Amino acid sequence: MALDQSFVGRTYPPTEPYEVGREKIREFAEAVGETNPVFTDPEAAKAFGHPDVIAPPTFVFSITFRAAGQVIEDPQLGLDYSRVVHGDQKFAYRRPVRAGDRLTVTSTIEAIKSLAGNDILDIRGEVHDEAGEHVVTAWTKLVARAAEEV
Repeated sequence: MALDQSFVGRTYPPTEPYEVGREKIREFAEAVGETNPVFTDPEAAKAFGHPDVIAPPTFVFSITFRAAGQVIEDPQLGLDYSRVVHGDQKFAYRRPVRAGDRLTVTSTIEAIKSLAGNDILDIRGEVHDEAGEHVVTAWTKLVARAAEEV
């Protein structure tokens, strides 16, 4: 059954703040094979004008995808997560994510489409720091595969 188009534009409450830790950034950088010292060495980051280490660009996915859980788990939306695959991801940064940031995410359903029986759900996550400054926008595309006919 196709997802309800009336959910387009629905915005969910901001998440609780997520405190970005230096060690989490280091672990993420290592996991993705990122060797730039601005991600692991505070002095190298300072040499490039940052107050502390910064996170690799895709680090914010872990925060925004967790926030998108509000959308995914919304029983009124009726998304069958067992059929979902990750379709696409984009980011638009105002500034890098830094160690010590306390970030909140507000998720909005931007689009719902049906294509060949598949539901395609676009979720925008607006990430702000504790001062309310916009840090990054993340777009996540999820594809709920069509149910197999028996």
